[in-house]
Amino acid sequence: MEFRNNEAIYLQIAAYVSEKILRGAWSPGEKIPSVRDLSVELQVNPNTVMRTYEFLQSQEVILNKRGIGFFVQPDGVKKVKAYRKERFLQQDLPEFFRNIYLLDISLEDLQARYEKFKSENFKPE
Repeated sequence: MEFRNNEAIYLQIAAYVSEKILRGAWSPGEKIPSVRDLSVELQVNPNTVMRTYEFLQSQEVILNKRGIGFFVQPDGVKKVKAYRKERFLQQDLPEFFRNIYLLDISLEDLQARYEKFKSENFKPE
């Protein structure tokens, strides 16, 4: 995983875990990798992964079953979507709007490119 300098590593790992949940790689009720396993996979300190898991627990995305491990909450997908949507709307969207305004990109062009992106990257539901 390539980490960016402009965001805390534990939040970047939280985004990685959240994406796994949203894409269905880790389903509700399913056990997720242990702190140690994920830290080895991502080549980070286990304390960083633990901070990520604590953050995701506070967001009610995952839960810790003592002695067994961490699991995706039954409504974990809903919680991830709500958190990421709010974060996108508050942080990323204003910058996106600024750029499309400054670059004079039409909504029609955005729509066409979005549809192309979806067809090339995601299978229909």
